[in-house]
Amino acid sequence: MSNSPAEIPSSPPTPLRRVVDWFIDNTILLVLGSAAGLLWANVAFSSYDRFSHALHFLVNDVGMVFFFAIAAKEVFEATLPGGPLSSVRRAAVPLLAAAGGMLAPALLYIGLVVWSGHRELMRGWAIPCATDIAFSYLIARFVFGRTHPAVPFLLLLAIADDALGLIILAMFYPAAPLQPIAFVLLLGSGLAVAWTFRRRRVASFWPYVLVAGPLSWAGFYLGGFHPALALVPIVPFIPHAQSDAGLFDEEEEQRLDTLNRFEYTLKVPVQVVLMLFGLVNAGVPLAGIGPGSWIVLGSIVAGKPLGVMLFVKIALLAGLARPLGVSWRDIAVVGCVAGIGFTVALFFTTAAFPAGKLLDQTKMGALFSFGAAGIALVAARLLRVGRFQD
Repeated sequence: MSNSPAEIPSSPPTPLRRVVDWFIDNTILLVLGSAAGLLWANVAFSSYDRFSHALHFLVNDVGMVFFFAIAAKEVFEATLPGGPLSSVRRAAVPLLAAAGGMLAPALLYIGLVVWSGHRELMRGWAIPCATDIAFSYLIARFVFGRTHPAVPFLLLLAIADDALGLIILAMFYPAAPLQPIAFVLLLGSGLAVAWTFRRRRVASFWPYVLVAGPLSWAGFYLGGFHPALALVPIVPFIPHAQSDAGLFDEEEEQRLDTLNRFEYTLKVPVQVVLMLFGLVNAGVPLAGIGPGSWIVLGSIVAGKPLGVMLFVKIALLAGLARPLGVSWRDIAVVGCVAGIGFTVALFFTTAAFPAGKLLDQTKMGALFSFGAAGIALVAARLLRVGRFQD
């Protein structure tokens, strides 16, 4: 049973609360954690290595379950009535743009790996496919302003990118040898429990998370798939609003449906998890920079805008309409902004490679992809779009 939207009474935030909210909303804790991990690894690597190994499983395989659950929540809500992915025609252009923004970097990565002769890096082909939705939104809003139609276009692209990324992670990066019987039985049990809760109109999200969630997690873990995806199939069963308010829309924070309460309750804990994720995974000695770093970086910052623009052109040739108010120059800058892989790219590196030089190299490439923000600013200035239009 879907809950209807309602308003949450609130008092004006204090200056300290506004600062804390800004840190949370803009994922600054992840940046701080990543910077701390990078510094620690280059000052005292042995102690950092012990620390990161001790927390790796807890953070990557357990904590990140909630990060991917929030990502799945946004993808699912976008398919509800009124959502940007609720109709094929409305979703077609951003979906194609997202597909191009993943296919071109992957092909470019493969080409660079073959050309350079470092075929041991081939398994990392999906790393440059990633787009960090939080940071890309932050930079797009800075470049274009909050109300420019290029911003929702970027968000749709990032949502679709996240959805396709979850599929890639599940299909191409198993965490262990596949055990399909264990996977089906345990995941099926989790889904059955979630369905039962939904049928009985259980309004709290905790039973879905604490009862159905562990069954799903065990299914993914024992079945050989990455357990961080455990709550993704559970999310659609959690009672939700009947329509989508829009990604990062302020109205969402005023809704009392169970799925939005789930996100609101986990908002700060997920940011703490991301800070720990950065701390545990971003610590790479600068000596670890190598061919994999530049291949990841080059394929994502060049492949994203190329793939986005090419597939938008294909969409227009197929008779679809370019988003109203979004010019080709805007699309070029959006493609550059989408090159910020960061969180998801970093996660893909840990799924693709075991500990060692290949992991270190590709991690540095994922971290360097944050430089796509600077490239987007330069492109916006040269093309005179957004805040640089005048």
